[in-house]
Amino acid sequence: MITRSLFVASVLLIAITAGCKTNQTTSPTTNSHPAASSTPDQFATIRPTYDKECKRCHGDTGEGGPVKLDDGTKLKVPSLRDNRAARHPDSDYLKQIQKGGDGMPDFGKKLTDDQMNDLIKMIRAEFQGK
Repeated sequence: MITRSLFVASVLLIAITAGCKTNQTTSPTTNSHPAASSTPDQFATIRPTYDKECKRCHGDTGEGGPVKLDDGTKLKVPSLRDNRAARHPDSDYLKQIQKGGDGMPDFGKKLTDDQMNDLIKMIRAEFQGK
């Protein structure tokens, strides 16, 4: 009789335990927080212009440095990242992009005003942390 009672108690205990596990309202792997949305690239439209017109001399991250042009001319391209560059006002950047000089070609007729201003914003944000 005791064996039968133990058997029934064991079966009831297993049934209750199994029922508790299957009746859970939330799964332990369910995340109640929504997935973080990715931030859109605010410079997505100007980045190809930088890649095409600026990156060859100023580098992927604006570091500048020595550059040898196709005609053999050697340039020491200034960094867009250092404190000296960061102190220049946007108007200096705009003038340099428009008119060129010191080995840099002029882009005044090649780029629109919006493109030049967007390049300056990208330089400030990505290379100078502003």
